[in-house]
Amino acid sequence: MERLQRVLATHGVASRRKAEELILAGRVAVDGHIVRELGTQVNAERQRITVDGKPIRTERRRYILLNKPPGYITTASDERGRRTVMDLVNVPERVVPVGRLDRQTSGLLLLTNDGDVAFRVAHPRYELEKEYEALVDGHPPPEVLAELRRGVTIEGQKVIPEQIRPLRNEEAGTVLRIVIHEGRNRIVRRMLERVGYPVIKLTRTRIGPLQVKGIAPGAWREATAGELAQLREALLLDGEGKPAVPAPRQTAPRRPTEPRRGPTGRVGGTGGTELRKTGPPGSRDRRPSSGGQEHGRRGGRPPA
Repeated sequence: MERLQRVLATHGVASRRKAEELILAGRVAVDGHIVRELGTQVNAERQRITVDGKPIRTERRRYILLNKPPGYITTASDERGRRTVMDLVNVPERVVPVGRLDRQTSGLLLLTNDGDVAFRVAHPRYELEKEYEALVDGHPPPEVLAELRRGVTIEGQKVIPEQIRPLRNEEAGTVLRIVIHEGRNRIVRRMLERVGYPVIKLTRTRIGPLQVKGIAPGAWREATAGELAQLREALLLDGEGKPAVPAPRQTAPRRPTEPRRGPTGRVGGTGGTELRKTGPPGSRDRRPSSGGQEHGRRGGRPPA
């Protein structure tokens, strides 16, 4: 048995959030009865589930890695007739792009009909890294890079990147590697504009463990089994796309102890236990490593 909104998401009907909206709107029925209660448990193999009177389909799950070229918009359709990323991908299943790349930004885009994966890749709560290479106009000095590492405020919210590192100088400017968790519209461009170095060219090279390397512009391929396993692990999903339940930590029982007292009877005297003040659990030194590279706030591993 699974929650109804999860079944709708995993069958490619909509993302889990949109599936919840469909349920609340009374558009979903189970065995002929309208269901409006979120969290209703159903058996998709034994019960007939319909949306707007049409039964949900069991589709093969697809995980497509597209190298989006500039000039395409990231949407399933466009009322103005502009070219969309769906013009580049032709599969029988209904897949949707996860997150957005603006029209002039190129690089890696995930398209899938797995609602749970799509939701978690796009949601900032799961802090999946997105890596970009940005060619900026000019050569930002160290103090500007330091300002970016400290974070810049966009629409009242501070954006602190996981990493900012110069890769190379070109005639037009400097190429920066930028790793962020943010998914807001044009966030990388807006960050760099804020510090006075607008983007000339922007490419997304990585989404979590998924990389664009080896995919020609405009081409796509299926994610490999190994990539999917790494992606699900990063998103806290098990091998079947269900939320993983962390195993309980096994700790040895602690025996109660009393502070040792010195000859004077004071705690911590001669032969006593020395008490040391430590930082908060999980605290890390945030100083940049050599080469200007600064790793994430949570100590995540550096990009491949």
